[in-house]
Amino acid sequence: MAIHSSPPSPMDYTASPAALTVRRLLIDLEAPIDRHWCGNDAFRTALFNALSMGFPPGEQMFIDSVRAAMPLLPEEKQAEFKTRVAGFIGQEATHRRIHGLFNAQLERHGLVNAWIPRAQRRLKRMEGFAPKHMLALTAAYEHFTALLAQWLLQHQDVFDGCEDRLTTLWLWHSAEEVEHKAVAFDLYQALSGKRVWRSFWFLSATLVFATDTLHQTLYNLKRDGTLWKRQTWTGTGSFLFGSDGVLRHSFGPWRAYLGKHFHPAQENSPLAERWLLANAGSFSVVQGRD
Repeated sequence: MAIHSSPPSPMDYTASPAALTVRRLLIDLEAPIDRHWCGNDAFRTALFNALSMGFPPGEQMFIDSVRAAMPLLPEEKQAEFKTRVAGFIGQEATHRRIHGLFNAQLERHGLVNAWIPRAQRRLKRMEGFAPKHMLALTAAYEHFTALLAQWLLQHQDVFDGCEDRLTTLWLWHSAEEVEHKAVAFDLYQALSGKRVWRSFWFLSATLVFATDTLHQTLYNLKRDGTLWKRQTWTGTGSFLFGSDGVLRHSFGPWRAYLGKHFHPAQENSPLAERWLLANAGSFSVVQGRD
C-alpha cells in the first residue's frame, strides 16, 4: 500500500547557526564606467542601473528590519539567529556601500535616481509599523532579489562584453543574495509570523517593486536619450519574456512563495557556492567561514 506523505512545512527546515561570510569586494569603482556598460545594450544597462539605484535604501531597510525583530525572540532563539543575522547585516551593508559607489558613476552619466525619494516617502509613511510586518516585507524583497540572482548565475552570458570588474560586482552580489535568502524568512517564522500577512506583504511588494523598477528603467533610458530608439528594444522581449527570459523563468518560483509549505531552501542550487569558490581572489573575507 502506498504511503502518501505531506509536503514539509516551513518549520521543517532547520536554520543553520553557521555564520555567513562577509566579503570585501576587491574591484575599483572609482574609475569611470561605460555609458552602456552591459554589453553595449541600452535596455539591459538601464535596467541594471535602475536596480542598483534601489539597492541602498532597500538594503538599509532590510538591516533595520532584522535588527528590530531580533529582540522580540526569546533569548535562546536570539542565540540561534545571532551569527546568521550578523552575517546578513554585514553582507547587506557591504552591498549598500558598493552600489553607492556604482551609483555615483551613474550620476556622472547624467542619470537621476528617482527611486530613493519614492522609497524614503514610503518608509516615512511606514514608521511605527510593527517589526514583524517590516520583517515580512523584507522577506518578500529578499525573495525577489534571490530570484533575480539565481537567474543571473544561470545566465552569466548576460554580462558578455562587460568589463570584468562589473561582471564580478553583479555576480558577487547575486551569489551573496542566494546565500542569505532565507534569513529574514526564517526569522519571521521564528516569530510565528502568519502566512496571510506574509502573502499580503509579498503581493504588495511585488506591485511596488515592479512599478519602481519600470519607472526608473524608463527614466534612465529617457535621460540617456535612447528611450525612443528602435535598437534599444531589439531583443528586450526575449530577454524578459522568452522561453528562458528573466520574468518567464522566475514566475514559478515567484508564485511558490505564496504556498503554504514554501521555504526559500526549496529553491536550492550550487551555483552561488561554485561562483564564490571559483572567484575567491576577487574578494577578501572580513567575517565568517572562508
